[in-house]
Amino acid sequence: MPSAVTPQRRSRETSSDEEGTESSATASSAAKSARLNLNGDAAPTSSDLALLNGYGSVGDDLLQEDVLRSRRTKAKHQPGSIVRVKLANFVTYTSVEFLPGPSLNMVIGPNGTGKSTLVCAICLGLGWGPQHLGRAKDVSEFVKHGEQEAHIEIELAGDPKRHRRNPVITCNIKRENNKSTFSIDGKPSNKKAVIELCKSFTIQIDNLCQFLPQDKVVEFAAMTPVELLRSTQRAVAPQEMLDMHDELKEHRKQQKEVEAKVQGDQSALESLETWQRTHADDVQRMRDREVIKQRVRNLETARPFLKYREAKDAHTIAKTKKKQANDELEALKRDVQPALAAVNAKQVYQQEVEIATSARRKAVQDAEKAADSIDRKLKTLHDRKGELEAEIEAEKNGGKESRKEVARLEQNIARLKKQIEERPPDLDISGYNEQIREKHRGLDDASRRVQDLKRKQEELGYRGKDKNQRVQQARQDLENLESQAGQQEAKLKASSIDTFRAWEWIKQHQDEFEQHVYGPPIVECSITDLRYVDRIETLFQRGQMLTITCQTKNDFKKLGNILHDRLHLAEINMQHMNGTLDSFPPPVDRDQLGRFGLTGWALDYISGPEPVMAMLCANVRLNSTGVGDRDTSAEHFDLLQNGPIENWVTKRSSYKITRRREYGPSATSTNVRDVRKAQIWTNQPVDMTAKKDLQENIEGWNGELVELKKELDEIQTEIEQIRDTIRDNQEEIKKLQEVKAAKQKALAEIKALPVKLSDQEERLAAAQRSIAEMRHRLQIIADKQEVLTHERAQAAIDYSLAVESLQTRHAELYEAEIALIEANSDLAYLMEKNTSVKDLLQAKRTEADQCATELGHRREVARGLWQHIQQISADWSEELKTFVEDLPPNQTSGELEAEIESERARLDLTHEGNDRGVIQQFEAREQKIQKLRGNLEALREELTEAEERIAGVRERWEPELDRLVGMISRSFGENMREIG
Repeated sequence: MPSAVTPQRRSRETSSDEEGTESSATASSAAKSARLNLNGDAAPTSSDLALLNGYGSVGDDLLQEDVLRSRRTKAKHQPGSIVRVKLANFVTYTSVEFLPGPSLNMVIGPNGTGKSTLVCAICLGLGWGPQHLGRAKDVSEFVKHGEQEAHIEIELAGDPKRHRRNPVITCNIKRENNKSTFSIDGKPSNKKAVIELCKSFTIQIDNLCQFLPQDKVVEFAAMTPVELLRSTQRAVAPQEMLDMHDELKEHRKQQKEVEAKVQGDQSALESLETWQRTHADDVQRMRDREVIKQRVRNLETARPFLKYREAKDAHTIAKTKKKQANDELEALKRDVQPALAAVNAKQVYQQEVEIATSARRKAVQDAEKAADSIDRKLKTLHDRKGELEAEIEAEKNGGKESRKEVARLEQNIARLKKQIEERPPDLDISGYNEQIREKHRGLDDASRRVQDLKRKQEELGYRGKDKNQRVQQARQDLENLESQAGQQEAKLKASSIDTFRAWEWIKQHQDEFEQHVYGPPIVECSITDLRYVDRIETLFQRGQMLTITCQTKNDFKKLGNILHDRLHLAEINMQHMNGTLDSFPPPVDRDQLGRFGLTGWALDYISGPEPVMAMLCANVRLNSTGVGDRDTSAEHFDLLQNGPIENWVTKRSSYKITRRREYGPSATSTNVRDVRKAQIWTNQPVDMTAKKDLQENIEGWNGELVELKKELDEIQTEIEQIRDTIRDNQEEIKKLQEVKAAKQKALAEIKALPVKLSDQEERLAAAQRSIAEMRHRLQIIADKQEVLTHERAQAAIDYSLAVESLQTRHAELYEAEIALIEANSDLAYLMEKNTSVKDLLQAKRTEADQCATELGHRREVARGLWQHIQQISADWSEELKTFVEDLPPNQTSGELEAEIESERARLDLTHEGNDRGVIQQFEAREQKIQKLRGNLEALREELTEAEERIAGVRERWEPELDRLVGMISRSFGENMREIG
């Protein structure tokens, strides 16, 4: 027995209830009383919480109908307390009524006597669901075995300020549709209104500190102290304490976050400071190395500056050498001037002769061109002469053809004039036309009659086709009526027209699937023993009866797309099943079924294709559903309830056991349904009335088909006769049209003779004009020949003069070439005599040129180095500019390279690594250290503020909590003492 808890500590002592005892705080006035405010004004007195002995041991005789009352007391029920609980057909109770007292109530009894049933009734009757009980999932499972409806009625103590009388909540649970209906004070209501009413009395079924069913003890034991405190305050504390508790938790959460940040930043700060102290010396050495590296970079940067200084000195020296070479060349020229004068004079003469020779050579070329031009003109005139002769020949040949055409046209004109003089009499065309029109009118009448007959024939054909289809369908229906398969397909059609259409399509397209597709069990399966047909059909739902079975996933997907997208069928049930019956073994061996009162498995009494049977085992559980010939006795029911079989069916009822193994072997519920009369797999006789109707319809339709055929034959005979008449008329029309056409052609030819004569005369005149024009063209060509003869004569004269001029130019050229040979010989002699003088002069000139070339090269090198210095110096720092300016004025590039190598050697003696990266990391860590120190200072201030906020809330919340816990402990202790 737990002792009272002192107000100083809020600890929790856990103790488990004795097995076989259910306590419900919902039934006590302490839990149903108004919430305590911060001042404790509504705290119950010790007399209010005095224990009243509850009920004695509940035996089996109380499970049928009884009224259980508490001992009389002067205390009154607090608002929201349970005054009365009445049950009917609820779990194990047929009819019972509980009248709890206003204080603590206890229900004591052995296992299975209905203690937990009362707790379940309170939970469900007050509007909460079965999930708060931890037992069955459906409310229908709380209906007593063998009954269809359960009744719960709970009367609560009303609040005088709000209620004139006690509220009465009624709950009816129906097994059939697994639903609950509610009413308040006899008026229909809903679950939401019932729960709102309970909440107005602070009834909290979903709070384990107020309502603790046996199956929720494990969940209650797993609650953390914080969750227990929260639930306890929800049950008895005012809202202000809950708000303060939430505020306290929020402040503590923020405090923990700040403490975590402080701890993390402090750890990071210590780590960074340790690293800085460890690597300070190394960083200093790296900084010294960086100074050396910077000097090496400065020296390397100064290379172009020294090279420019050296190039500038070399340019000055080359300029001096060039001036000296030019002065020596001018002096040498003055010394050899007399010796070179004769050579120069002869050279001038030679050049003049060479110019004259070139001019005469050009004159010869011009003369040759003039002669060639005249020669080409002569050839052109000769070719033109041939062309004129060819034109004369062509005109003469054309004249011959024109003269022949004139003769032919004159003959045609004479023949046409003779035909005009012999013209026949006029033709009467209208008579022929009237005869043809009369024949056409007869054809039109015959064609219209044929069309009318064809339309009638087509109409009779449609009627005959319709009658024939009706006869075929009636015969098929008659055959189906007399066959088992046909009867089953008729039942499938009556059950689902969409599934029937789908099955008809599947039968016609089986070759389009990878494996055979099976129809619904209605058509694929049959009952092996009709004595069990009612029991077997009771196990099936409608959708299971209509399920189509596919053996491959591709067939399942393909068939689904066809039925829904192409055929637009809505009510279709399909399943993919590639397993066998070996995958569905029974839960027990067949030889053990007898001790459970069963004769076999449901699978033993139904046959069909193996994939369909495997599908039914998966969905209907035929392999694990037992079948019995007699009703289940109490002994067999106990064996089945505790055995491996969960489903069985007898002659009158089907049973389904639901087990909650996580709550122990006794956590079971049984769902019982009546066996319904079979409608599908029945062996009913043929409906003779339907058979007679089908036979009479077939006989009547066959008679109509005979009459229709006779009428069609008569129509066809008439059509053939009319077609013969049409062919005769068409032959006569053709003959008339041929005669008319021949005479019209002859008449047209006679009428066209004047036009033809005029045309022939015009063509004759044109031919005669053509002959005259030909003669004129021949005269023009003759004139052109005469002009061409004069031009050829003049061209021959010009060619002769051009040849004479060319000969004169050649003679002048020969004279000039001889004079040039003589001048070249004299010049060569003089030049050979002055070779040494020229060689000396040439050598000095070459030396001067070389000096000029070197000077230009030195100038370009110096200019390039200067431009390079201008480019790179733009980015130089003041420190680098000062460094370059301070270089020794006489330092050479070689000395600079030696200094660079010396500094590099010093650099090699120091540690090599990522110096710049390490130094940057060192400096970055130093900045991070300073930032962390600032962050830590701010976080410590924030932590102090959080502690102050927590202390402020605790000062208000803890005294109230201590007082509340003290009241609970005292009240609980007083009740325990009353119990004794």
